[in-house]
Amino acid sequence: MFLAPVARPLFDLFGNVLFDGKIGTFPFIVTEPAKKNSKNREAGTLVTKPILSITQDVIRSCLIEKVLPAIKGKWLGCNRTSTIYIQQDNARPRIDPLDAKFLEAAQRDGFDIQLTCQPPNSPNLNALELGYFRAIQSLQYREAPRTIDELVEAANKSFEELSLNALSRVFLTFHC
Repeated sequence: MFLAPVARPLFDLFGNVLFDGKIGTFPFIVTEPAKKNSKNREAGTLVTKPILSITQDVIRSCLIEKVLPAIKGKWLGCNRTSTIYIQQDNARPRIDPLDAKFLEAAQRDGFDIQLTCQPPNSPNLNALELGYFRAIQSLQYREAPRTIDELVEAANKSFEELSLNALSRVFLTFHC
């Protein structure tokens, strides 16, 4: 599973890109030493494994340690005083929008970042699911990953290859 936050791309009055909308990709993986020898590797070799149980603590940690710094790093050239909303779906491991640890981290450095939940069963907000993730998935299917590391690399490559126009069209779908 990946967390791949995006925002609507921003342009200036002349159509120049101020912000491409791509925040980053954050896979839920751990790297740990192999416990036993195998035909593919020796014991102690670092092995990448998926996190099998995504809990609220895992989501909170990813948001605070990875997503918030990425947003703040990309947002510096843009309008820093406006409110930034992170919209999450309503899956069980998602954190409460009023989570104290998240709010503390989100308010640092003069930012106003708030967490919201997607309305349940909202077809209007399925554009991200149907447009953005399908576009990345179709790019990723060109690869043939056999390991977790190859899958992460293919997903990151697909994210980077996603065109600004494709991402912009997904957000324009919200306005129709």
